[in-house]
Amino acid sequence: MNTATGRRSRTRKRMKKNRPWLLLFRVVAWIICAGVFWCGYLLWLINGFEANKPVAKADAGIVLGAALWNDVPSPALKERLNFALLLYESGTVDKLILSGGHDGNGSVKTEAEGMRDYLIAKGISADKLLLEKKSTSTYENLSFSKLIAEQHKLEKLIVITHDYHAARSNEIAKKLDFEQFQVAATKSKVLNPVYNESREVLAFTKWKVDSLLLALGIRSSDSAL
Repeated sequence: MNTATGRRSRTRKRMKKNRPWLLLFRVVAWIICAGVFWCGYLLWLINGFEANKPVAKADAGIVLGAALWNDVPSPALKERLNFALLLYESGTVDKLILSGGHDGNGSVKTEAEGMRDYLIAKGISADKLLLEKKSTSTYENLSFSKLIAEQHKLEKLIVITHDYHAARSNEIAKKLDFEQFQVAATKSKVLNPVYNESREVLAFTKWKVDSLLLALGIRSSDSAL
């Protein structure tokens, strides 16, 4: 009897010693599962957004900026600009708002200025291009471009970007109370889809957190997002 009791006692002691590690394992496992679910949910949003549907005629298109290479639009930014050029030449938009500040990679020009020079070289008249030269994020792209649109009485807008970026851009535009807008997106032939979707998952996560903080009043809409 004493031997059996001693064995049970030693077993209980070992279980008590292992409980903190077991609890830690369960917590880590739940965190991993939650992370996988969250990434899957965001990838569903990113890939499920119908970005290439036909767009109605609008007053202006807002071209969301991307990197310049030595003051010239990068291949990815050229894709957005060529798409915007098609919308302009087809009469879908009458003006283009080019949105983007200094990208911090050594370019002297702002993204908006680089985009303007590219489109003028393609034959668009300078008076059809409105520049937003302060933004450093998608939120600022849309927030500052909305002010320019209001100043020029441009009511119907098309947000122009890449397909992987469309869902987040759509959410931000709604958050900023864009009244009449559409999102039109082009599919990239030069960007790595795995890298860009992974990067977009991180950016989308940051936006979800920022959006929650804005809704709770913890963060000001005037702060950089």
